[in-house]
Amino acid sequence: MHITGPQSSALLRRASWSSTTTRLHSSLSTKSPSPPSQSPSPVASQFRSRTAAFRSRWSHGVDWRSPASLSSQIRTAAASPVLDRFHRTLATAASQNAFSGILTGLPKPGGGEFGKFYSLPALNDPRIDKLPYSIRILLESAIRNCDNFQVTKEDVEKIIDWEKSAPKQVEIPFKPARVLLQDFTGVPAVVDLACMRDAINNLGGDSNKINPLVPVDLVVDHSVQVDVARSENAVQANMELEFQRNKERFAFLKWGSKAFQNMLVVPPGSGIVHQVNLEYLGRVVFNTDGILYPDSVVGTDSHTTMIDGLGVAGWGVGGIEAEAAMLGQPMSMVLPGVVGFKLSGKLRDGVTATDLVLTVTQMLRKHGVVGKFVEFHGDGVGKISLADRATIANMSPEYGATMGFFPVDQVTLQYLKLTGRSDETVAMIEAYLRANKMFVDYNEPQQERAYSSYLELNLSEVEPCISGPKRPHDRVPLKEMKADWQSCLDNKVGFKGFAVPKDAQDKVAKFDFHGQPAELRHGSVVIAAITSCTNTSNPSVMLGAGLVAKKACELGLQVKPWVKTSLAPGSGVVTKYLQQSGLQKYLNEQGFNIVGYGCTTCIGNSGDLDESVGSAITDNDILASAVLSGNRNFEGRVHPLTRANYLASPPLVVAYALAGTVNIDFEKEPIGVGKDGNDVYFGDIWPSTEEISEAVQSSVLPEMFKTTYKSVTEGNPMWNDLSVPESKLYSWDANSTYIHKPPYFENMTMDPPGAHGVKDAYCLLNFGDSITTDHISPAGSIHKDSPAAKFLVDHGVVRKDFNSYGSRRGNDEIMARGTFANIRIVNKLLKGEVGPATVHIPTGEKLSVFDAASRYKAAGQNTIVLAGAEYGSGSSRDWAAKGPMLLGVKAVIAKSFERIHRSNLVGMGIIPLCFKAGEDADSLQLTGHERYTIDLPNNINEIRPGQDVTVKTDTGKSFTCTARFDTEVELEYFNHGGILPYVIRQLAAQK
Repeated sequence: MHITGPQSSALLRRASWSSTTTRLHSSLSTKSPSPPSQSPSPVASQFRSRTAAFRSRWSHGVDWRSPASLSSQIRTAAASPVLDRFHRTLATAASQNAFSGILTGLPKPGGGEFGKFYSLPALNDPRIDKLPYSIRILLESAIRNCDNFQVTKEDVEKIIDWEKSAPKQVEIPFKPARVLLQDFTGVPAVVDLACMRDAINNLGGDSNKINPLVPVDLVVDHSVQVDVARSENAVQANMELEFQRNKERFAFLKWGSKAFQNMLVVPPGSGIVHQVNLEYLGRVVFNTDGILYPDSVVGTDSHTTMIDGLGVAGWGVGGIEAEAAMLGQPMSMVLPGVVGFKLSGKLRDGVTATDLVLTVTQMLRKHGVVGKFVEFHGDGVGKISLADRATIANMSPEYGATMGFFPVDQVTLQYLKLTGRSDETVAMIEAYLRANKMFVDYNEPQQERAYSSYLELNLSEVEPCISGPKRPHDRVPLKEMKADWQSCLDNKVGFKGFAVPKDAQDKVAKFDFHGQPAELRHGSVVIAAITSCTNTSNPSVMLGAGLVAKKACELGLQVKPWVKTSLAPGSGVVTKYLQQSGLQKYLNEQGFNIVGYGCTTCIGNSGDLDESVGSAITDNDILASAVLSGNRNFEGRVHPLTRANYLASPPLVVAYALAGTVNIDFEKEPIGVGKDGNDVYFGDIWPSTEEISEAVQSSVLPEMFKTTYKSVTEGNPMWNDLSVPESKLYSWDANSTYIHKPPYFENMTMDPPGAHGVKDAYCLLNFGDSITTDHISPAGSIHKDSPAAKFLVDHGVVRKDFNSYGSRRGNDEIMARGTFANIRIVNKLLKGEVGPATVHIPTGEKLSVFDAASRYKAAGQNTIVLAGAEYGSGSSRDWAAKGPMLLGVKAVIAKSFERIHRSNLVGMGIIPLCFKAGEDADSLQLTGHERYTIDLPNNINEIRPGQDVTVKTDTGKSFTCTARFDTEVELEYFNHGGILPYVIRQLAAQK
């Protein structure tokens, strides 16, 4: 094959590896997808892609919880001639590994061995003993995959020498063991794979080469909306509506699970993806064909980091990066710095895991951890539960880290047993991690490890708190909440302000709620939702919420009927232990009936408010509030009518629902009046740590996990009844408003387009700081006056069937129209006006962003985006990069970027540039009305990561920016017009 551009060693070894695996690919049996783990070599990964025909769709064909190795299970089904050829080839590959000399047997206590592993202690290098545990996982992967094609001995040395090499921002390749998807991000990933099959077909290649080469697990959990609440039948009713709206999407995913090898789809109603990952999919240690190695995962949801609480290295990547990882491309990453976060002491009585994570989030956000790993250590770690660790790890995106990692210890092993992993599997995990110096034993003296920087928190200092009203890292101590709310009313419009005039702050909106008198004030709670993987995975806070509901019921308190209450557990296990404890009935009495198993309110799937409530808010301009246990309270996300959104623990969600307002001082003011006529205070309904602990001990049982996940693998009737074609190429329906063939590969040839600058581009949007992917990417409901709504109406879709942007992520026509369509977006070109519009510079007209972009494109004019700091923070949505590309954006010039979003921009061929330190659009006196020329060389050989680039305007201004291509591989992606065209050309060139 021919690769233009810099012939770096990384690219050469990738090309060589591709040809090697292609030869092997043709030599093996033609019908077998792979077992559920990454193989120890490129050779074995190709074999895996051939052998998974022997596994069932639901369990990946193996019982990874049993002590038997995967190879012995496959051997019972596979044809022996194929296995013979495989083992001969594997032996050859192993001998080619530069570190084959440290391949060591791991003995079983009773004789025999679990398997072999690449032993870090066998290297006898004292630098390894000082490495953070999270870096040791990267090191083991590099050693195991060191074939001097994809991974070289130089890469291994960079990691061993982490203390010196990490500050230099060196590049390393990383191969995750598996990929995790949810349906919102999974649908466009499967759409792209289907489209790539067509593209490689058109280039004369073999479309069957487009298959995941590592295990891919997709959990359908983002499609359920809270249409029906406060009903015993809510789960069934919402699922029926979910299937009515999403039948086409679900059928497409089910087709993908059959058409593509090595892809598992967990059907709707099973649980939240990260909870399913934690309880069921996470292996901790793989045993593949007798080779032991740590589990690792990348996922298309930024909260993939929740698995870090289990000691599994995992983080979110863009859908674009994930697709490349599925197709066998190594992930190129900058070797990260690691912040050591020491925990000491113990949480005080009544303090929850949510209070802890909001405290940690604020500390780390202040410290600055973007692009870094955070590793938790210290005696305090041993004092917090696995679920609490998962809660902290889950919110890594909120504090900005790549991951928040908790190394495996005895607490981890206890959790594995609780969730149904067999004793022998747990014994194997412990033996391997101890032998390879990846296990923490707090009963032994701790050797000091090196970290890039250090933080410490005494757990006893954590106090009850919530976060908001517009961002997850704006923590407010509970005792200061009333004063903070009052200041938010007074403050100018911003993250902590609404600028409500003094004379309007006591406004009362009286209305009729189904024949009952009702009223709303500023701060009134209209949505109270226990939702999202942050908390609904954690028995202590879920049972704590049940205890609050129980105490309130016994005292005679009741949530007002116009508050939309909901409970969306992380998995069916939660339902079982809430019922076992007897607390679900009290939650039901307070309106917290289970509404479904998915992300719901946290991702904007709140469903409609009652019409009378919505009218009272809009007619009276009421500043209504939502309180949720999720981790996403960005403005405009939870619901269009709740401008103030607070994150709180599940017990606090119930407490605020009972109070009916966030404008309350829980220490001094009563929540309500009890049935005996006396005031009821917060302390009267708040459970002690001892009460919660007793409920957890008696109600959370191992058998619950086993029975729950047995039923998951069997699907559900609505899913099982979906009929899908058997074809390997997808039959696109041009009239579909859900699934549409994207234009990414139209007119694609084998010759890459090469590098390019930008000439005389107009500014499409001019932003300030903290523009999140919620502002950029289509999310939540489709506004009735938006370009996307007009498109749907023009295609015969009535408003009630609009569904959400998330559910229509498989249609690029909808998503392009929804890009930059957030109703709270602030574009400087509109001089302070809020809303999804911009100025078409040539005419001066105010247009929707989509209409303005369409005009520029029709005239053949390029566009750029100007932005401030932290551009693209928030969830790692691929559409935040795909959408701008489809709108014609060629470059983004910002003060700084969020890690994943910057990478995604490159993956879609958009140039990311950073202003020089101390400069921004304002300091350079850029108005956005200029035309911009970016002087980037057309020859990729002349571009280097991080080099200076000159930007000129038609007004005579000239300034220097930093090109944020952070690795050589990213430059190669840019040279090909994006990561997916790069992969297609590689595969099409293979003979």
